[in-house]
Amino acid sequence: MHSLPVFLRLRGRAVILIGDGEAADAKRRLLERAGARVVGEEAEAALAIVANGDEAAVARLKGRGVLVNATDRPELCDFTLPAIVDRDPVLIAVGTGGASAGLAKALRQRIETLLPARLGALATALFEAREAIRMRWPDAAARRHAIDAGLAEGGPIDPLQGDADKSVATWLAGDIDRDARGLVAIRLASTDPDDLTLRTARLLGAADRIYHKPDVPVAILDRARADAARIIADAKPHGQEQGLTLWLEMAERRC
Repeated sequence: MHSLPVFLRLRGRAVILIGDGEAADAKRRLLERAGARVVGEEAEAALAIVANGDEAAVARLKGRGVLVNATDRPELCDFTLPAIVDRDPVLIAVGTGGASAGLAKALRQRIETLLPARLGALATALFEAREAIRMRWPDAAARRHAIDAGLAEGGPIDPLQGDADKSVATWLAGDIDRDARGLVAIRLASTDPDDLTLRTARLLGAADRIYHKPDVPVAILDRARADAARIIADAKPHGQEQGLTLWLEMAERRC
């Protein structure tokens, strides 16, 4: 990755903004939506946005240890500002590393059409049900798998269903997905992660550990949970381990 995506809590915190005009006004509105205090160059702050192309100001700020975004100058940026889909409290950010703001905008508009207006209500309902969820599934791994199964495509709280927030209680009373436990063997027909089936992509996102042959591409493994254990092996593991284990191998190519 060229950058680490993060969500910064800026409410009540100072952010320097330099510049006037349409670009600066847009950045000011964005900062104010996040609750930041917009200040001038001389103020103490950890972040700054230079919206007028002033390279000298960028240099001065960086010399003070301030992280800088320079509008339309990606080569000068310590951080970039993404296109945002807002379903409070759900935020989805689309960034291109400054390569194309137009592409980020186009992707945001596509995502906007896919996500229900009540997606934020589902997040709130899950937050309010967190104690009930812990009581229903005391084991952390079982709890994670139950959440994954509930939120999966076609699941009882599928986030792309407009009224999924109303189904949280029903989901809490249901059964855990059978795929959330045991060993699942997968033969990959392609090295391209875009060719993964929906089921394989879901299992990768839910697995606790992944055994795989050395020739399984990193691009495929990167689709798994970041904290899932990855173990190179020559053969499918024996024995039962707690949680969900995957065995990945490439399908044999025929001449």
